[in-house]
Amino acid sequence: MEPYLWKVRPDGINVINIGKTWEKVVLAARIIAAIDNPADIAVISARPYGQRAVLKFAAHTGAVAIAGRFTPGNFTNYITRSFKEPRLIIVTDPRTDAQAIKEASYVNIPVVALCDTDSPTEFVDVAIPTNNKGRHAIGLIWWMLAREVLRLRGTLADRETEWDVMVDLYFYRDPEAEENKDSAGQEEEKVPGVNDVGAQAIDQGFAGNAEWEVPGGAPGGVPAFSAASNTAGAQPSSTWDAEGADWAAGAAPVQTGNDGWTAETKKEGEVSW
Repeated sequence: MEPYLWKVRPDGINVINIGKTWEKVVLAARIIAAIDNPADIAVISARPYGQRAVLKFAAHTGAVAIAGRFTPGNFTNYITRSFKEPRLIIVTDPRTDAQAIKEASYVNIPVVALCDTDSPTEFVDVAIPTNNKGRHAIGLIWWMLAREVLRLRGTLADRETEWDVMVDLYFYRDPEAEENKDSAGQEEEKVPGVNDVGAQAIDQGFAGNAEWEVPGGAPGGVPAFSAASNTAGAQPSSTWDAEGADWAAGAAPVQTGNDGWTAETKKEGEVSW
């Protein structure tokens, strides 16, 4: 990777020449556009930071994406269920995708790779010098490669034409951060509970709310149930134990709708059902 370096910083960090990066992006796009069937191109990423990018690249260009673990034998063992015979493979990191590059060398498949300054370049035909460890750098290179391929195919008129796909779509997103963001949004929309409204609202309750008032009730929303319970001439001031009498003994028999069942006169000792 030394030919692609611009300089080495005093702290030992290698700085990549981005002019060489752009040249290799254009070269890789020309190779991709030269393949008639887009499905003959396999884009591979075992790194989590590049999985979203290869899936979006495949969706926009028609390539076949292999995101996640690469199954050994994908290119060499025709018995496997996921056997493929691509004409070109593009990998995100030659170190983590070494199995795919090794099998591609067995069956003479050209390899395009995103290579960092410390990446092995064995069996790599076209190396795109870039930072393949950062989520934004990986997403940006895949986005630029997809845009250049679409330009060469005629989907985009030229490089100045605005592409409606934002580069953020190619960036890796942490699933846990997205879940925490969604849960925080749900908590904001939640109706305040007992602990949120305070003790004063609990003491007041619904008193004074006109929606809960009953017509003819007392002020403050408290209904007057005494008027509705005055049946059989009883006075509102009567109590359960008035004058100490047995309230059940002096009560008149209650007329029910089941009188017809026992209308016949029963003999002594006869039980009616």
